[in-house]
Amino acid sequence: MNAAGDLLLRLVAEAQTEVELRRAAMPETHLERLAAALPAPRDFGGALRGDRLAVIAEAKARTPLMGVLAEDYSVGLLASTYASAGAAALSILCQETSFGGRPEHLAEARGVTDLPIMRKDFVVTAHQVLEARAYGADAVLLIVAALDGPVLRELMGLARELGMDALVEVHSEQEVTAALDAGARLVGVNHRDMATFEVDVGLTERLRPLVPDDVVLVAESGIRTAAAARRMRDAGADAILVGEALMRAPDPAALLRELRV
Repeated sequence: MNAAGDLLLRLVAEAQTEVELRRAAMPETHLERLAAALPAPRDFGGALRGDRLAVIAEAKARTPLMGVLAEDYSVGLLASTYASAGAAALSILCQETSFGGRPEHLAEARGVTDLPIMRKDFVVTAHQVLEARAYGADAVLLIVAALDGPVLRELMGLARELGMDALVEVHSEQEVTAALDAGARLVGVNHRDMATFEVDVGLTERLRPLVPDDVVLVAESGIRTAAAARRMRDAGADAILVGEALMRAPDPAALLRELRV
């Protein structure tokens, strides 16, 4: 694969390979026992509703586009920092091949904070959803562009059975329709076009009228300043998901506080 539009396909393929390796090491029956022993999931969606713009603060070691974001990557330290600075929830990258994450990082974050936690990954199998719950996640990210309708509904249904939320990610009017038709109650607008890599922060403003008021709307990607956060709030977003800007900030806690407009 050498075209930019193949990036999502490549990332999904990497995630599927990782799943097979982990399934061999930890079958679903064991994950089910781990999940059953945990307290009930926290209310990820509810944490994003409030008088101020909620910030989902993301931890990730690297990206395929930006390279290494943290030489000394500590999920526990980041989670603690984000929580103390007022994050409403956490997003933890769990794809290993291109992002340097692991499902175990969910448990590491859970060990230092009571904030709701989302597994950020290229989730295409039930095993990944169950694994997320077993390691303490309260929500999973599901990407419409990576899933056909029946699989999207299946994974959303499994998340609900486990008491988890699903943030359903979209990038177009058609994908908003697909997400809502599948029953999404949390919709994330990814400003990054995975075919061109370009970021269009005006996308939330254009797609907001398509999303019912009772559906939580999250703006994702390209939000680096308080002015950009305020623009998302004024557009009608309930929350923003911020990763790269926080990972690159000299003082991530200070930036996070500024983004809570």
